[in-house]
Amino acid sequence: MGVEDMMSEFIGIDVSKATLDVYVHAAGAAFAVANDEAALYGLREKLAGFKPELIVLEATGGYERLCAAALAQAGLPVAIINPRQVRAFAIATGVLAKSDRVDARVLAHFAAAVRPEVRALPDEQREALDELLGRRRQLVGMLVQEKNRLQQARAALVRKDIKSHITILEKRVSGCDGELQQLIHDSPAWKAQEDLLRSFKGIGPVSARTLVAELPELGKLNRKQIASLVGLAPIARDSGTWRGKRAIYGGRAQVREVLYMATLTAIRANDTIRSFYQRLCNAGKPHKVALIACMRKLLTILNAMMRTQTHWHDPLKTA
Repeated sequence: MGVEDMMSEFIGIDVSKATLDVYVHAAGAAFAVANDEAALYGLREKLAGFKPELIVLEATGGYERLCAAALAQAGLPVAIINPRQVRAFAIATGVLAKSDRVDARVLAHFAAAVRPEVRALPDEQREALDELLGRRRQLVGMLVQEKNRLQQARAALVRKDIKSHITILEKRVSGCDGELQQLIHDSPAWKAQEDLLRSFKGIGPVSARTLVAELPELGKLNRKQIASLVGLAPIARDSGTWRGKRAIYGGRAQVREVLYMATLTAIRANDTIRSFYQRLCNAGKPHKVALIACMRKLLTILNAMMRTQTHWHDPLKTA
């Protein structure tokens, strides 16, 4: 055991709806507690005693939020990691078994080996915005499903019931839009960010609100870092003399989805993106490659706008 390992600990916490499985890397300690507020008070005191350098949790659809918030409030260094990244690490290190206790140990090993960056957790207001956007996506998804079912339905009673449900869902989507608008407008900083983003032709209210909620790093990173964070940076696939096609991978799927829709609009409505797209197509680039390149250019422009606090109609250097 090195001097550094004796001075600090790396801890992994596997999160489920009911329990938290904890593994302390150097000490080899393993235990489980309930995933509730009462148990978390004791957990953070116990973990503080190990003087952790880093505590790693997987993103588990929201079940990790209570634990991460409690630990961060106690001043403990917490990082929330993409589960796919941790699973790839487990396979690479020869850990094929999967259980809560094994996963906690893998997370602790991942923390010690990779040492992911600790990022500030979202505050309650940003978390509420994120959840409301998620709920809107769910409603829109249900609305699309019901409209598809309506096309296939033949019985009059079934069609009537589906139409009634579509009306309800449309009202709820509209209600979510109103609640999102109010939440944004209640925060002067968010309102300013939304107005700035929407000055770019192609960025609508949903795109702007998603970027505000789910990409707070916009304007704080350089163009390569922000593209990598979103998952729009091309990844090399080369080995020896073989040269493979570059492809995008990972990143924040929800942000990519809104950038995709915004780019389709911008290709029609924004001269800069349209000319860039046409130039790529004229050079023989496939439609999909040109579209992704336009998404990356759009993200670079928005990043520069946020960094310089410059609206799109003003002169802007995006390099």
